[in-house]
Amino acid sequence: MKSNQLILLSRILYVLLAVLCLFSFVKPPVALFAGLIFALVFGSPFPSFNKKFSKYLLQISIVGLGFGMNFQESVKAGMDGILFTIFSVVTVMVMGILVGKWLKTGKVQSYLIASGTAICGGSAIAAVGPVARANDNEMSVSLATIFVLNAIALFIFPVLGHWLDLSQHQFGMWAAIAIHDTSSVVGAGATYGEEALKVATTVKLTRALWIIPLTFYTAFHFRVKGEKISIPWFILLFVVAMLANSYLPLPKLITTDIVAISRQCLTLTLFLIGAGLSRKTLQAVGFKPLILGVTLWFFIAVISLVFIYAFV
Repeated sequence: MKSNQLILLSRILYVLLAVLCLFSFVKPPVALFAGLIFALVFGSPFPSFNKKFSKYLLQISIVGLGFGMNFQESVKAGMDGILFTIFSVVTVMVMGILVGKWLKTGKVQSYLIASGTAICGGSAIAAVGPVARANDNEMSVSLATIFVLNAIALFIFPVLGHWLDLSQHQFGMWAAIAIHDTSSVVGAGATYGEEALKVATTVKLTRALWIIPLTFYTAFHFRVKGEKISIPWFILLFVVAMLANSYLPLPKLITTDIVAISRQCLTLTLFLIGAGLSRKTLQAVGFKPLILGVTLWFFIAVISLVFIYAFV
């Protein structure tokens, strides 16, 4: 009886917290933290729904944010770091494979963690994992490692950005390159400021397109054929939204409301992502994979910061 009451209580609390995240006074880091605490205390009451809904809600939120961006300005922001993006993606992948070999974390495991660090966290791992024929354990450990570091990043990057006295543009660029997952990149940008949000979103989505060539390379690297290539189609819709906002006579009131709703949907997404954590997920993070993830994360954070100070 008590067990059933606890389950009912956790579901009611879950719904109440989710609804609260739709109000503007709840900020992205607070939503993620609330989700993490909820998951560790109660577990996830709707694990399947939580995983699927957070994925699609994130994509819808990003498309909605496109209605608040100027296409030409966004293209310029995306092109500013294109050469460094190429350099950093290749360097992190090579370093991940080499350091993973030294740590003996396993070829596939190292490749997945490197992919998540180099491009866009869990999305990259989900895309290349099946192509690399990763087993369930390799996928769960890689996703857990990236998730833990990703959650930490959302909290510490805005603080570090202010401490380092980074401008809105500089921070947006840094967050897009050095934070793993798109959700936390956008969340950190929103926490730092409006311009940081726009730059972070655009640069990160430009970076996310590297999932496509990386997936093709993965098939070559692991000598596999016939695997389905995952393409992030929502990025195309994000570009369409920017074009519509830039070149069509859309009422300002409507686009402003769309952006405001999208930002709160993003906050809800972060709560759902946090609530998807479980003790089992944390236990899956082994010492060696975590060392590899932290090493790659520190590397990309430092070299991207040096690049930004020098050229942005």
